[in-house]
Amino acid sequence: MDKIWLVIQREYVARVKKKSFLLVTLLTPLIFPAIMGIFVWIALEEDDNQALRIIEVVDDNKLFFLESSEQYAFSFSDINSDEAKKLVQDGDRYGFLHIPKFDIKDPQGISFYGEENPSMSLVSYLENNLRKKIEEQRLFESGIDPKIINEVRTKVAIKSITLDEEGTETVSNATVNYAIGFVAGILIYMFIFIYGNQIMQGVIEEKSSRIVEILVSSLKPFQLMLGKIIGIAGVGLTQLLIWIVLVGTLTTLVTGFLGMQMPQQQAMEMANPELAQSMAQNSEMGDILLVLAGINYVQITLSFVFYFLGGYLLYGALFAAIGSAVDAPSDAQQFMLPVTIPLIVAYMGLFVFVLNDPTSTTSFWLSVVPLTSPIAMMGRVSYGVPFWELALSMGLLIVGFLFTTWVAGKIYRIGILMHGTKPSYKTLWKWIKTNN
Repeated sequence: MDKIWLVIQREYVARVKKKSFLLVTLLTPLIFPAIMGIFVWIALEEDDNQALRIIEVVDDNKLFFLESSEQYAFSFSDINSDEAKKLVQDGDRYGFLHIPKFDIKDPQGISFYGEENPSMSLVSYLENNLRKKIEEQRLFESGIDPKIINEVRTKVAIKSITLDEEGTETVSNATVNYAIGFVAGILIYMFIFIYGNQIMQGVIEEKSSRIVEILVSSLKPFQLMLGKIIGIAGVGLTQLLIWIVLVGTLTTLVTGFLGMQMPQQQAMEMANPELAQSMAQNSEMGDILLVLAGINYVQITLSFVFYFLGGYLLYGALFAAIGSAVDAPSDAQQFMLPVTIPLIVAYMGLFVFVLNDPTSTTSFWLSVVPLTSPIAMMGRVSYGVPFWELALSMGLLIVGFLFTTWVAGKIYRIGILMHGTKPSYKTLWKWIKTNN
């Protein structure tokens, strides 16, 4: 155990001391908000500096009037289509919308002309406006006043409340649960790939430089592999914790500077029943705070740490085995497919099944099978998972980690000292069956 601990220390300290680690750890929490801030600033600048775009409308039906917006203004006149096209070609109009005579029940032939391809937002804007106008005209021709329809239209909002076995009611929100599952699942997917590849690259470098031959003279190959995996896991966990602290600190500073409260502070204030009732009655903020207060942050955090470490350790052992079997990164590609396919399945299943229906049979199996559970289960945890399912998933993940570590250890023992050969799947299978 002491030898494994020395390897863990070596892997951890060597990577944490690198300037690249410090730069990535400190800059990453700033890069993405900065990029988003720049995009928002550019978008606002474009909106402020963008000239009003005038669109000429030729309506052969003489029925439809489109309201102008901040970005687009509609000009109506008695000119024909050829004259309207000439205005576009001369640069006097941004575009020309032609509404020919058509059957009100089957509007066909509406066209937009412009010197450049219209954006998707413009086409959508025109289609929505025309659809609304055509619907109003059809109601009018049917003897129904469109104003009456608009008056009776009612917005319905359903509050989602979860009941546990004891009858405790918890307010939830599908959008919030989706966001938590999305972020947690993607983070685990990224960390497994990033740090798994670091393990593989590190093993290949040590093997090619023959450093490993010196190391295995004083400790067993399995101890070296396990120490390397756990050491890099510590690096990843350290980086994640630093990011959480930095993001939390920056968020607190920014919200404080802008005179706002953190959601946690607002949720704490909701402990006052009178205040909670007042806010719930006067605005939507009460519902939002009830949702935030109902989230089990402890369970989500502990689950994330467990699946982060469990998923990494499971795949880290496989990446270490691949690294030990080859002499160069290019040779590792043939063995990467069986490892990456379950990760891709879990990634796609997160969006197709888990986040859309976390209680489905497919979501259940994705969240209990060890190769996919680290990503899939984090997509379900925020929605609420029965304890037995969570325990089953965690237990199987531990078994899966032990199994992959055993398999990787069999390959690692032989592969780490092999040079100049390109093993096949058949060769790896022989190494696994070898008793040594």
